Amino acid sequence: MKKFVMAALGGIATATVLTTQVAGPLIAQEADNSASVYEQLDLFGDIFERIRGQYVEEVESSDLIEAAINGMLTSLDPHSSYLSPDDAADMRVQTRGEFGGLGIEVTQEEGFVKVVSPIDGTPADAAGVEAGDFITHVDGESVLGLNLDEAVDMMRGPVGSEIIITIVREGEVEPFDITIVRDTIKLTAVRTRTEGDTVVLRVTTFNDQTSPGLEEGIAEQVEEAGGIENVNGFVLDMRNNPGGLLTEAIRVSDFFLDKGEIVSTRGREPEDGDRFNATPGDLAQGKPIVVLINGGSASASEIVAGALQDHRRAIVVGTKSFGKGSVQTVMPLRGDGAMRLTTARYYTPSGRSIQALGVSPDIIVEQPRPAEVTEEEEENARSRSEADLRGSLNNDSLSEDEVQQIEADRARAEQAAELREEDYQLAYAIDILTGLNALGPVD
Repeated sequence: MKKFVMAALGGIATATVLTTQVAGPLIAQEADNSASVYEQLDLFGDIFERIRGQYVEEVESSDLIEAAINGMLTSLDPHSSYLSPDDAADMRVQTRGEFGGLGIEVTQEEGFVKVVSPIDGTPADAAGVEAGDFITHVDGESVLGLNLDEAVDMMRGPVGSEIIITIVREGEVEPFDITIVRDTIKLTAVRTRTEGDTVVLRVTTFNDQTSPGLEEGIAEQVEEAGGIENVNGFVLDMRNNPGGLLTEAIRVSDFFLDKGEIVSTRGREPEDGDRFNATPGDLAQGKPIVVLINGGSASASEIVAGALQDHRRAIVVGTKSFGKGSVQTVMPLRGDGAMRLTTARYYTPSGRSIQALGVSPDIIVEQPRPAEVTEEEEENARSRSEADLRGSLNNDSLSEDEVQQIEADRARAEQAAELREEDYQLAYAIDILTGLNALGPVD
């Protein structure tokens, strides 16, 4: 027994020695790191004082400190930044759905401002700005070398004032200018309509209006159709949707899912992660869904597309999405400013990270650029049939009701053909739902 006790005590003593031997260097290393941080802060103070005292022009101390804070944050990633009191106030207004500007969501890539997407119905959208465009100059001044907030400041101005932005676009040989008149941007987060038997849900952003607007829009369209039995499916159009509030993306996903995970977030520490699950209830009542996305679909819209795709609740159609798979937390600071800091990555239900990869559609469908058609080509494209021939026989084997049904079906088909000319991707999505409905339930 004495031998056992001694052995045990010996083990404890050995462990204590080892702990002391390991902890000693760790404590010393921590002290060295702290000393290094203080040295760097001293260096910052030195530079700050020299700029204040010796720079060729007098500068405001507050401007220097704000620039230093912003530089520290923007060096981390394109989405972390310092928000001045004015910028923080603007951001709070934007989430409510009304603000002044051009109507574009932008990020920074290779030193230039890149358009994530133009917002529907805004001056930028009307002027022809497209997702993926690079803005190189604003009113003739280069934005190269500016951080994103500085470039955005250049684009701000009074409502009604004119701005010229220089665009570099893939497929265009030379840069070109676009003139835009600034306006008050009133975001309509959701627009709904019915095309044939298909309900089209256009979601342009994820703000406070999105989930209530979508819920109300679905109910209205189903009621106008005379009930869900008269609807063949839903198209959730999130093309050029730059994202917005994570909470709204979760609510919208939950509208179409009865159970299962919607999205998870993972921060630096394991305990910082969150999982968000669906609750019972499907606003589409089991009807098929097609989700439309493109390169302008980012962040919250990718969460929705990824969740519905992973649960096989929807067919995703279009082109690869933007690939913003990070979560930013806005933290209020003293003086009414705020800090936007990337605090987590988000993952789809299957565990995929979308960061830099985007959501890949189940069916890739490009949106063709409209081609100019001459009058002669349009005339030649008009088809002739037996009924157009002089003296052709009538079809007397059909009742009047049957003839009317055929004509109604033909009118729907012609309407669908017109939509293909106007919006090929949307027409493709509707064709998928029409085809699924024609097949009927599969046992």
